[in-house]
Amino acid sequence: MKNTLTVLFLLGLTSFLQSNAQTSMQRNENTMPVLGLTASVESDSLANAAGFVYLEETVKRMLAPSVSEETFTAHLQKLKRARCRIQTCNLFIPGYLKLMGPEVNEAWVLGYVDTVMQRAEKAGIGLIVLGSGEARKIPEGVNREDAKQQFIRLARKMAAIAAKHNCLISMENLNATETNFVNTLAEACQVVTAVDHPNFRLTADIYHMLRENEPAANIEKAKGILVHCHIAEREKRSAPGVERQDFRPYLAALRSIGYKGRIMMECKWNNPAVEYAPAVAYLEGQLKEVYHISGKK
Repeated sequence: MKNTLTVLFLLGLTSFLQSNAQTSMQRNENTMPVLGLTASVESDSLANAAGFVYLEETVKRMLAPSVSEETFTAHLQKLKRARCRIQTCNLFIPGYLKLMGPEVNEAWVLGYVDTVMQRAEKAGIGLIVLGSGEARKIPEGVNREDAKQQFIRLARKMAAIAAKHNCLISMENLNATETNFVNTLAEACQVVTAVDHPNFRLTADIYHMLRENEPAANIEKAKGILVHCHIAEREKRSAPGVERQDFRPYLAALRSIGYKGRIMMECKWNNPAVEYAPAVAYLEGQLKEVYHISGKK
């Protein structure tokens, strides 16, 4: 009888601890951003064990028209089995498919976007990051303002397609070494506002902000349209903690606008098995300082 009571007690205690841990995780997700990783679904087990909650796949690998239907179906099965949540993709528009200038083929662009969005809906992908530095580069000799207006008109049509498939397109700021259009979050904010479509939103890439010496205060101007975030250290695009980068001003700016979405590490890794967990611990430490020690519940 005593052994039976002991077993029941231990089972009850285990259930309580599991429930408490789940509640704690949910509370954490409700109070501050949740960490993810831009990596292949093949990295799922390693990422999950290190503490990542999300993975961000690529359009090129998962959703693009060049991916065969057979391969796409196989990818869907992998996504369903993944321990991390996979709800976002990057590497959207290939470099050969121009978004501005005289070489733009609007029908091709919109056809490509439609295929991607149909597949995104089937895969449960609700957000696609529009970085695509080569595709959005302003060609030499093209008037900058004309190109910007051309991009805005095309982006609005792309957003309308995304809306049909319950997906967001999220414009990302890229530093000047990667493209010559929308190099700061401030400029990205202006473009997203001009597109003026609920399915065309904003990604803040803190690495690119650091490269452009852009102040954290610009995040505060993005309230209402900022839906996603990327991060890495400034000098070598290393993982948080490698060079002890202080992200707290940028995290505090996210907190000030009530941001509780994903922060995806988009970094260069040498040995993920060794580096993932310390990166999570380092960034979570700064997040908890900004979101919790300040007294925010």
